[in-house]
Amino acid sequence: MLSTWLSTIAGGIVVLCVSLKIFLPYFWEDLVYFLRRKRSKATVKKWVSNGILSIIDLFGQRVETVPHKPFLIYEGTVYTYQDVDRRSNRVAQVFLHYGNLEKGDTVALLMSNEPDFIHVWFGLAKLGFIVAFLNTNIHSRSLLHCIKTCAAKALVIGEDCLGSIEKEFISHLLENNVAVWLMSTICPFQHVHTLPDKLHKVSDNPVPSHLRAATDPRSTALYIFTSGSTGFPKAAVITHLRTLAASLAFTHCGAVSQDIMYVTLPLYHISASLLGISGCIQLGATCVLKKKFSARQFWNDCRKYNVTMILYIGELCRYLCNQPCKEEDRVHQVRIALGNGIRPSVWKEFLMRFGPIKIFEFYGSTEGSLGFLNYTNQIGAVGRAGIFSKFLHSFELLEYDVWKQELIKDENGRCKKAPIGKPGLLVVQITEDAPFSGYVGNKEASEKKLLRNVLVEGDVYLDTGDLLMMDEDGFLYFTDRVGDTFRWKGENVATSEVAEIIGMMDFVQEVNVYGVSIKDYEGRTGMAAIVLRPHYTFNGEKLYKHVVDFLPSYAQPRFVRIMDVMQITSTFKHQKMHLANEGFNPEIISEPLYFMHEPAHSYIPLTTEIYQKVVSGEIRL
Repeated sequence: MLSTWLSTIAGGIVVLCVSLKIFLPYFWEDLVYFLRRKRSKATVKKWVSNGILSIIDLFGQRVETVPHKPFLIYEGTVYTYQDVDRRSNRVAQVFLHYGNLEKGDTVALLMSNEPDFIHVWFGLAKLGFIVAFLNTNIHSRSLLHCIKTCAAKALVIGEDCLGSIEKEFISHLLENNVAVWLMSTICPFQHVHTLPDKLHKVSDNPVPSHLRAATDPRSTALYIFTSGSTGFPKAAVITHLRTLAASLAFTHCGAVSQDIMYVTLPLYHISASLLGISGCIQLGATCVLKKKFSARQFWNDCRKYNVTMILYIGELCRYLCNQPCKEEDRVHQVRIALGNGIRPSVWKEFLMRFGPIKIFEFYGSTEGSLGFLNYTNQIGAVGRAGIFSKFLHSFELLEYDVWKQELIKDENGRCKKAPIGKPGLLVVQITEDAPFSGYVGNKEASEKKLLRNVLVEGDVYLDTGDLLMMDEDGFLYFTDRVGDTFRWKGENVATSEVAEIIGMMDFVQEVNVYGVSIKDYEGRTGMAAIVLRPHYTFNGEKLYKHVVDFLPSYAQPRFVRIMDVMQITSTFKHQKMHLANEGFNPEIISEPLYFMHEPAHSYIPLTTEIYQKVVSGEIRL
């Protein structure tokens, strides 16, 4: 009787396992990921209930438990958790005594990768300031816009960023009562504060805890700028709760406290700061920080510092694959790679060349609350909508007319869900658990991101501006960005901002900026179609100097097309897709084409020879 009963149970288990393998092949992986996400959510709730309301609170806990463990390694120098805590205390003391600021004020940070970026960030946060991370590639006009948008009361500038700062920019800030601090003992400007010399004049004791105590985890911790779909950079509001949740990303990948992370991405980017630095704090792990990404030094650094985890963007992996092959390519301890934007072809080549590294491709946005993670290593996918997904987040892929750049609706005015295997606009339902904090100082842009009455009356969704496709197995694949944005060199490029800059030229009557694809490059590079003013001629040298002065390198158009008449839609919008599809081939396009030639400091005529060198890779962009 007992043996029959046991045999029946065993047979049932076998049938169940076989059925799951056939009909739900990813069941166990989906279940493990779901449980990890639920555990992470419970962890954040536990932190909050125990008074850990910010990443600074969590960092303080790590200082108590592992004070002498290396937290940062930078150019061979080791900074323990206690070292970083004490130096950030000094920063806090300086601003407490000399800053003339109040809790809740915003301080902007313009610094490249270095330990003092983190010291200043943490020191300001310890006084209850909101810290705004500024992109070090943007120039004075965009910088002024960013500082004004977030209502910054002060700006801290790193020493190696001083070279790009103009005297007029500093004067404008001072005239508008924005205090300027330099991470340098040498100050080329009047009425500007220097920080390093004052650090030695104050103690490294903690500032009073009531100054930094976050009373509400949903209050603002950071402003991180994103180009978004249009216009100048917008300041996405990052709450304390968001920073705590983001710190758990590597935990979902199986990371532990013994891991060593290598961060080469810029710290002003959410991946490096929240997933990287905050992730190390949550784990109690060590971060090897690099000033700037170097493909030549990447694996040598990984070997030197016994790196086990890396952050990447698609371009980074391609740059590594483009390096000459070496016998020691697989000699390293890297086991986890977390990032986004890696092409399937690069993904395959990366694994074949550098060994069985587990790649966790993810999808997310600076301002959004939704995140997908490819936890199954399905090449090309940015995540999965498994059988447990509905318990984690609510999203939809909606049918979208790319040519008209609008959602497709039914006879009742409701949006239509995209069928399996077809790209759709990703929208995320706004709920209490998945809020949208918007952009500070830009209510209009915040409202534009919201879609109302999408499927039923009264619902509200966040428009991500991204087209994704879901296959029959539930895997999600990034297709493209919609609207006026394209992606190049790992950065979003707002075409309206680029067009506005080019439109300042005296010979430009009308300009239309878009992205064009190039073989073996991720994303699209910039191209500008220009209609000249009557009686004016194109000046390549003048345009070159102008875009270099006013635009970051990734936003500078590499190609220019001179047109007699600009093509527009029936609603008087510039047609971009048709131009983008035509590309920049001089044998197809009869109109004058120009190429941004850096050695000549000019836009020069794009010949067939230059075109062939670009598409063959002989000329690198």
